[in-house]
Amino acid sequence: MNETRDLMIGIDLGKDSSQLCYYDRKAEEPRSLPVKVGSSQYEVPTCLCRRVEQKDYCIGIEAEYFAREKGGFLVEDIYGISKSRKPVQVAGEEKQPWEILAYFLNGMLKLTGVADINRNIRCLTVTMESLDDIQVENLQKAGEELEIQNTSFIIMDHEESFYYYIMTQKTETWNRSVGWYSFDKNHVTFRKMVMNSNAKPILVKLEDPVETDLNDSDNEQRDADFYTFAKNTLGSELYSSIQIDGEGFDQEWAQKSVKLLCYQKRKVFYGNNLFAKGACAAGAERFLTRKLRDYRYLSSSLVLKDVGMDMRVMGAQAYYPLIEAGRNWYECRAECELILDGTDELIFVASAMGESEKKYIGMRLPGLPKRPNKTTRLDVKLQYISQDECEIMVTDLGFGEMFPSSGKVWKETTRW
Repeated sequence: MNETRDLMIGIDLGKDSSQLCYYDRKAEEPRSLPVKVGSSQYEVPTCLCRRVEQKDYCIGIEAEYFAREKGGFLVEDIYGISKSRKPVQVAGEEKQPWEILAYFLNGMLKLTGVADINRNIRCLTVTMESLDDIQVENLQKAGEELEIQNTSFIIMDHEESFYYYIMTQKTETWNRSVGWYSFDKNHVTFRKMVMNSNAKPILVKLEDPVETDLNDSDNEQRDADFYTFAKNTLGSELYSSIQIDGEGFDQEWAQKSVKLLCYQKRKVFYGNNLFAKGACAAGAERFLTRKLRDYRYLSSSLVLKDVGMDMRVMGAQAYYPLIEAGRNWYECRAECELILDGTDELIFVASAMGESEKKYIGMRLPGLPKRPNKTTRLDVKLQYISQDECEIMVTDLGFGEMFPSSGKVWKETTRW
């Protein structure tokens, strides 16, 4: 590893195992980091151990060893814990799910070998198979616990990681459609990545998944099942490349299937590190390379409304943007301070992405202290708590010593 400052790191936090990648600026690509220097093992068991004597935590293989040989307390199913708000008992202590995530992520970051890892992180991207509102909340709190700035901490699901992984490869691997087969033992999911080159920016999306189960006892029949599934999903369309990941695929049994996948000189790639690499590439794209500025990924988590307010800025009437459409809901947050002028309510302006029609939404502030005009200062915070719901929190800041803050806080959840 040749980077010690401004690290850009991607972590794939999996159900059974996790991986870490860092961005190599010299090679201009993400690189997988082995569990031990000089080894070819890149997967870390997704588990955590509370070491009783040392009174600290370790992860992965080390965690399994201390739990097995030294009486440590092993915490497994970290992925499941991430989907809950219920406290977890660890060696007689009650820990919140976000604390468990913070301990595990900190252990992963220690694999880099950098002593003061937090101060040297330019960007940390964590990817998981899927994300719900509870997982997002726990991950964001874990990032805060690790003292990583919000702007330097990115969260995404595997589908978005796949987009960044593919789009940062050589152009010939994605200039047409890309096929993606994801294996989970005998279960296979197919997705097709397509792009609309007529739009500006160019829109890229993954089509709805198609799934099937393969024979799990007879390899010849398993190959036949996958051959039929591949033939039906690929059809006669031209593909730049085919990507395969997950446990369950093996060229030993996929003799007939592989020939079909490679038909018409299609490039076929198999590996289990594309999500960690994609997460790492996402951080590099946002903070360094910016090669994909002419493309936009249409994720299922995308916010489709611009939100702002009409207000007087520097003496002139203007539209003040707060939330920009085209970002994932868990990245959408904004804060501003304003002074009320002849009103006791807030008016937000919402418009659909790419449309000019505007919708005005009012938020009343019951119990607002009566003060002379332009002597009420408010702090306004917006944060999405799901793809459709945005939480607004308004705090009365008062106006200096003459009109101290009342301490009142108003909260409202809205669907624009």
